[in-house]
Amino acid sequence: MYSTASTGTRPTAPTGVDGAAARPSRPGLRPPTAGAGRPAPRGTEVRDPRGRTTLVTRPLPEQLGRLGRPMPGRGGEAFVDRVDPAALQTPAVRAVLANVARICPAFLPRQVLREGSRHILVAGTIGRAPVVAKCLAPGALRSAQAELLVERFHHEVAVYRAFVRHRPPVRLPRLVAADHDRCVLVLERVPGRPAARERHPVNAPTPGEVRAVLGAVRTLNLWRPPTDVFGKPMDYQTEITRFHSLGLLTDRDAGDLRGLLHGLSSVPWQLCHGDALLGNMLLAPSGPVLVDWEQAGWYLPGYDLAVLWSVLSGDTAARRQISQLAQSGGTLARDAFLVNLTLVLMRELRLHDLPGAGEEQRIMIRRLYDDAALARRAVRAAVGTR
Repeated sequence: MYSTASTGTRPTAPTGVDGAAARPSRPGLRPPTAGAGRPAPRGTEVRDPRGRTTLVTRPLPEQLGRLGRPMPGRGGEAFVDRVDPAALQTPAVRAVLANVARICPAFLPRQVLREGSRHILVAGTIGRAPVVAKCLAPGALRSAQAELLVERFHHEVAVYRAFVRHRPPVRLPRLVAADHDRCVLVLERVPGRPAARERHPVNAPTPGEVRAVLGAVRTLNLWRPPTDVFGKPMDYQTEITRFHSLGLLTDRDAGDLRGLLHGLSSVPWQLCHGDALLGNMLLAPSGPVLVDWEQAGWYLPGYDLAVLWSVLSGDTAARRQISQLAQSGGTLARDAFLVNLTLVLMRELRLHDLPGAGEEQRIMIRRLYDDAALARRAVRAAVGTR
């Protein structure tokens, strides 16, 4: 949610400690002060020697080391927000800010985190509390997918409201305000960084970060929420038919998947995030924080694990760990994971295998085809053991 690496987004200047740490090393730049060497108090606006306005905030207690200094990589985005007046003045951003002001008059915008074709994210403050406003972009409401996007946004609003009544066993941003009709969500801004900036990261997270992410996902999957908000977002038979008609699945592939599905008719479904990409998981001091709940619902067991497996092509150890988790539930859990994995890989191929791809994308596409072939062989082996 907080990443600017999504397709169709406009990158903005880096925020947080990473951006601030590089500035003092340049000649003529000093940290913002209130005058005479005294640090500016929290919540005040000051200007650095280059004339940029900044908001001075204090780090959270868990972001401080033993000597009271900010710890590297500990929620740096919560320290300093640079105001970007040009980004805040685009017509689309002005339109969504007007909608935000209707439900949060005290919202003070600071930085555009993402201005994409579907969503616009604006970081700001309400009093001293850092928040993020997530809004459906005006252009998305005029697109051919407007009905689907609005439906998903309404579902995310319903999910956050349900989580207020029934707290999940995983960390997520706290709901501040929501406007169902205008597709506006105002959420707590959690200090941290995305587990990856790209959908298919070249550099995988560290083993410890992978373990933390998998632990959070598994904890969510085992939770049975006492609410009827969650439905079944995926029709597996329809997805098999669609990819078969597109030529991504052969007749045998489609038959094998339907055969596995028939054997899974009595398997209990799991509550899944539905879009468990590394970019939708913030690594915060308190542990992983899951964001972007538009596709949350009941899936066959192992759907979130299949999504993570599909994007961690460069981390053999992580994939092995995911496969072991998927098979730990027995034969039926393994079969459900293989069905999910095959359909997820088909979706990734449909999403990325487009004309005019650059060299890096072509390498990724070849890896996806190799992964899809591996999944096909695993599905055939599973069918053969029945």
